Amino acid sequence: MSDSRLALAVGLNLFLTFAEVAAALISGSLSLLADALHNFSDCASLVVAWIARRISRRGADSQYTFGYKRAEVIGATINLTALIVLGGYLLIEAFMRIFSPSEVQGGIVMWVSAIAIVVDVGTALALMTMAKGNLNIRAAFLHNITDAISSVVVLLGGAAILFYDWNWVDPVLTVVIAAYILRQSIPMLQKAINVLMDGVDSSTDISVVHSSLENLPSILRIYHLHIRQIDESTLSLEARIVIHPDQIQNLEAIKASVKHTLLHSFHISHSTLEFEINAPNSLPPSEESNQTNCGYPISSHNQ
Repeated sequence: MSDSRLALAVGLNLFLTFAEVAAALISGSLSLLADALHNFSDCASLVVAWIARRISRRGADSQYTFGYKRAEVIGATINLTALIVLGGYLLIEAFMRIFSPSEVQGGIVMWVSAIAIVVDVGTALALMTMAKGNLNIRAAFLHNITDAISSVVVLLGGAAILFYDWNWVDPVLTVVIAAYILRQSIPMLQKAINVLMDGVDSSTDISVVHSSLENLPSILRIYHLHIRQIDESTLSLEARIVIHPDQIQNLEAIKASVKHTLLHSFHISHSTLEFEINAPNSLPPSEESNQTNCGYPISSHNQ
């Protein structure tokens, strides 16, 4: 069902793109051409989203042991980068048109933008339920939402040109559309890049995770703690855990306690834990010459 929705959205946006390009050439409207280019990027974004979605469904194999879920994050990165480039291009074109204004046929702009609103809203509704919890589809959904808003703006601009002969409105509205595209796209691109760079989501404080684990019973210290995002919704953690020799018989219970804390307090469902036995007042061999690990600084309490 979701794939058929994507296919329908591609068809609608492709039809709208050709209609808007033709109308923009006839009317001389830059804002309508901007909307057409945005719709064409929608088609490309939906195709990329569909391909990435198909790839992400593959299971793990010997080459990609975590699976292919990041394909959707890559798809989102491609789409958002294209949106930002498009926004920059429209800003340049709009400022050039401000200094070299041309006549625009407002009636044609109004009719075509009205049709565009219907198509954009219909496409956005088709993608709305799929966009929840999926950065890839949300990027495509954002394309259509910004299209619907820009089409409304273009419609109002066409009315201003038709009834008041305000041709200057066309490039000004193009600047507004481009600024909105950039405002919405840049934060989402930063989030996608953060996942690809194995960064930690801003909602996860690694120092809090570290201290919460060290405060669990029977744990002397935690070191070599690393957290990464496998995809938008899945966090992975690895850590070395030092316990007292007297607690070796409770190892499974300690492990279960750590995993329970990670899952229910921090929503970390994938963890790799290495346990070590050490005297309470000694450092692990790997820390004797260096009080920091390769990623996160070691806490000195409980030592």
